[in-house]
Amino acid sequence: MKYYLLQIGFLMGLWTLQAQEPVLISKAEVVAKVNRNNNTLKISEQNILAARGDYRQTNAVLMPNIGISHTGIATTNPLMAFGSKLNQSILTQGDFNPDLLNNPRQIEDYATRIEVQQPLVNLDGIYHRKAAKAKWTATELQSERTQQYLDLEVEKAYMQLQLAYKTVEVLEKAQEAALENKRIANNSFKQGYLQKSDVLAVEVRVTEIENQLQYAKSNILNASNQLSVLMNETNYAVLKPTDSLTIKTERLSADYLSENRADILAMASASKAYQQMYKADKMRFLPSLNAFGTYELHDDQVFQGGADGYLFGAQLKWNILEGSKRFGKAQKSKAEYEKSKLELEQYKAQSQVELNRAKRMLQDAKNNLELTALALEQSRESLRIRTNRYGQGLEKTTDLLMAETQYSQKQLEYYSTIYQHNYALAYVRFLTK
Repeated sequence: MKYYLLQIGFLMGLWTLQAQEPVLISKAEVVAKVNRNNNTLKISEQNILAARGDYRQTNAVLMPNIGISHTGIATTNPLMAFGSKLNQSILTQGDFNPDLLNNPRQIEDYATRIEVQQPLVNLDGIYHRKAAKAKWTATELQSERTQQYLDLEVEKAYMQLQLAYKTVEVLEKAQEAALENKRIANNSFKQGYLQKSDVLAVEVRVTEIENQLQYAKSNILNASNQLSVLMNETNYAVLKPTDSLTIKTERLSADYLSENRADILAMASASKAYQQMYKADKMRFLPSLNAFGTYELHDDQVFQGGADGYLFGAQLKWNILEGSKRFGKAQKSKAEYEKSKLELEQYKAQSQVELNRAKRMLQDAKNNLELTALALEQSRESLRIRTNRYGQGLEKTTDLLMAETQYSQKQLEYYSTIYQHNYALAYVRFLTK
């Protein structure tokens, strides 16, 4: 029963791959589509726009605030009625009659007002502006690091797809050999040269390869889907790389962490933003100086200007005490600044440790690559010898199956080691950018 279930699973996996014709794609095409369509990059771009918007809001520290309004009133209030006549320049000698002053008729006033407020000296606002600029810079640098991380993810996913196809290729060849051994074993059993247990051992080997092949083909679908997600494609096509998995070589000489890496510069800029916020909170203890002015048009008709007048001046404002609010806010911003400096130092230390680990991982992969290549060559030769001896009746079936199994395993280990080596190389390159 288990054998038939494995057969059904294998056929379903095979049907899935055949139902969708593989789409050839190169690494350059993947990179281009990721750069154009990836949602993570689009989110990063929106973060930059949001940070730039925050910075532009601080233009209010330098630029004037201008407003226009048109107001209409009708009143019998003595003070408002007298003032409205003054504003409209229609006051006459008769209006000073006490009866008219105390009991005025209803008067209408329509005023068009233009107001201008111009900041002159606002030191806390200047430092808030510098903090917003540092935050904007940090967001841009973080976006650059996000791009570099996606490049690494593309490299990894594309190599996983290459490895999946290599695995299928190795297992299909192993399957051909196993089926041929099964045919030979059946013929030998009919002729009385082999026992039933030998035939069953060959059949078990065929089933094992079919099971491994099913998982390998599923890995092709998994790797294809991962690339589709990175490229933001929802058709989830079965992809096939245009090039094969090969050993990559690159000379990397960086032993120490670069202070110019985008993510480290981003954290340094974020720390600078906290520093500017702390300075801004300290500047709130100082007075601010602002100029203001208004120009008004008054009339008893809508949108008319029979009389006009202006007012301008300056205000020096010093808010001496706001309870303990300003002291607490300055204390908080100072603590956040000190915290950001500690986090930056900790991040650099962790990044150096990660770089050291990645370089050791790369060296281990290089050593392992040499060993697996040697083991692959030895297992290939061993299989050749045992196959020749088996054809002459000088080798046991179990020994042949063991040699065949070992050879396919060494092939898979070799290509897996190539993947590990190439990824370790790409990871070290990512950490040293």
